[in-house]
Amino acid sequence: MKRALISVSDKTGIVEFTKGLVQQGIEIISTGGTKKALDEAGIATLAIDEVTGFPEMMDGRVKTLHPKIHGGLLGRRDLASHMDAMKEHDIQPIDFVCVNLYPFKETISKDGVTEEEAIENIDIGGPSMLRSAAKNFGSVTVVVDPKDYAIILSELKENQETTLATRKRLAAKVFRHTAAYDALIADYLTKAVDEAEPEKLTLTYDLKQSLRYGENSHQNASFYQSAIPVPFSIASAKQLHGKELSYNNIKDADAALRIIREFDEPTVVALKHMNPCGIGSGKTISEAYQFAYEADPKSIFGGILIANRPIDLKTAEEMHKLFLEIIVAPDFDQEAFDLLATKKNLRLMQLDFDQMKEDNSPETVSVLGGLLVQDQDLVTEVSDSWEVVTDRTPTEEELKALSFAWKAVKHVKSNAIVVANERQTVGIGAGQMNRVGSVEIALEQAKDKMDGAVLASDAYFPMDDSVEYAANHGIKAIVQPGGSIRDKDSIAMANKYGVAMVFTGGRHFRH
Repeated sequence: MKRALISVSDKTGIVEFTKGLVQQGIEIISTGGTKKALDEAGIATLAIDEVTGFPEMMDGRVKTLHPKIHGGLLGRRDLASHMDAMKEHDIQPIDFVCVNLYPFKETISKDGVTEEEAIENIDIGGPSMLRSAAKNFGSVTVVVDPKDYAIILSELKENQETTLATRKRLAAKVFRHTAAYDALIADYLTKAVDEAEPEKLTLTYDLKQSLRYGENSHQNASFYQSAIPVPFSIASAKQLHGKELSYNNIKDADAALRIIREFDEPTVVALKHMNPCGIGSGKTISEAYQFAYEADPKSIFGGILIANRPIDLKTAEEMHKLFLEIIVAPDFDQEAFDLLATKKNLRLMQLDFDQMKEDNSPETVSVLGGLLVQDQDLVTEVSDSWEVVTDRTPTEEELKALSFAWKAVKHVKSNAIVVANERQTVGIGAGQMNRVGSVEIALEQAKDKMDGAVLASDAYFPMDDSVEYAANHGIKAIVQPGGSIRDKDSIAMANKYGVAMVFTGGRHFRH
């Protein structure tokens, strides 16, 4: 008689699955809560200690780590020496293993969980049985996911056994499962001991969705979410309406979410191709949207919008006039949602903004053959700490505009220049190979909106040409990090034109 060992923490569908195995003449071995559930369902089971002849001990820590279990899993049916050893030591083969693991992820995700609770939810026997069974997939069927119960029962009914292809596929799934489980444990303990640069980096992600394609139609792509979800992320946003997100949508939305974190007042970020095309702040979200729109009415077309306040009908009526890809907000008033939802392809996303500034985990970027890891750029330099380096000090109004521009410029691709007033960006120069090129682009865009405008640069000016160009085009105040060997030249040029300039002491490259 064939045997199945069943021990699960997630009991979804386990009674029905086990009944299906019994109908195929398979004897059931079980443990703890799983055995109790099966017994209550009227399914005859053997206890682990009946198989091992050894009692469970140490609060269940030691029960399945026994030769009669692992010998029954690992013994190769095609090797006479293995079968002889099993017979000599009274070890019966175990042909099916259905195990899922102690809920470590769920435990550490709870508020206030103690280290003792976390450690007690590290499963040892479960992964050991899974790995033993998966290694011997030539003979043993191993299942860790309730979604796979049906295929096993189907093949048993049709062929009285599972196919090698199915067993191999399930074995691969098991090793992915145990690897992810171990990665979470490794990450938890690594953080517990404040290991900043471990010699091995173990990351695990869950498939969130398959994408139609990547950056281009000939590229395959998928979207994975971190195993412990980050609440304020596009991966955690709830899609309320519209077609599925694309690869480029996801990258753009992520970039916009990083920007919106800088602002506490009602703010709207409009973004295209990983760069903001307009940022507006106001007393209401409607006013903020209007400022973001007016910042660049041309580029916002086909872009995405992030708002840090619920969208009301007044704001929705203005947004509805445009072709937009995505709108992300904490919520949508019902009338606003109904209006925007008349555009069948517009993605409407709801996201919890209450946890906007809680995540400080490192960010990763893939390169060919490797992975770069760095802290997020969460540094916010306040204007009180800035150094005025010119003869003229910024006015109070200029200082407000400089603060706004400085928040924006750290999220524009370098070399980055932002021209802004205290409520909106009016010119953005992004990603140019020389800084004066970005200055020229930003000021060309801002030429009709220079009232109260100031200029921010994400890094220092290597030459004084950018300062002179800005001064000649109406800029009266500049914020930049400072730190160039030619800072004195830039300061002298600013003084020549009566431009106020402040140094923040912090650079914000965004590559």
